[in-house]
Amino acid sequence: MIIRIRDLEFKCIIGILDFERVSKQRVIVDVKIEYSYLKENYINYADVSALIKKVMKKRKFLLLEDALKSLSGELKQNFSRIDLLTLEISKPDILRNCIVSVKDKYKF
Repeated sequence: MIIRIRDLEFKCIIGILDFERVSKQRVIVDVKIEYSYLKENYINYADVSALIKKVMKKRKFLLLEDALKSLSGELKQNFSRIDLLTLEISKPDILRNCIVSVKDKYKF
C-alpha cells in the first residue's frame, strides 16, 4: 500500500541564515510511505501530517537535510509498519526565482 501526502504547507523556523532563525518561513513537505497494509493496523495519514508539523515546528532545524533525517526516524518510530519512506522538504520563498528542496529515501 502507498500513502502520498502532497503539499503539506506550514510555517516554521528552518535555515542557517540569520533572518531564517528569527522569522518563520513557509515550507512544503511531500511524503510517500510504502507499507504492508492490514485492515486492523493501517497508517493514518492525518496522524502522519500532524507529526511532521509538530516535529518541524518544535525542532527549528538548521538544515533541510537534518530535518529529513529526524523526520524519517520519528515517522518510523511512530509508524513501525513503514517499509519505504520518501520525504521532500521545499522552501518556496527563500530564493526569488525558484523553489529549493531536499529529498531523500529511507528503506527500513
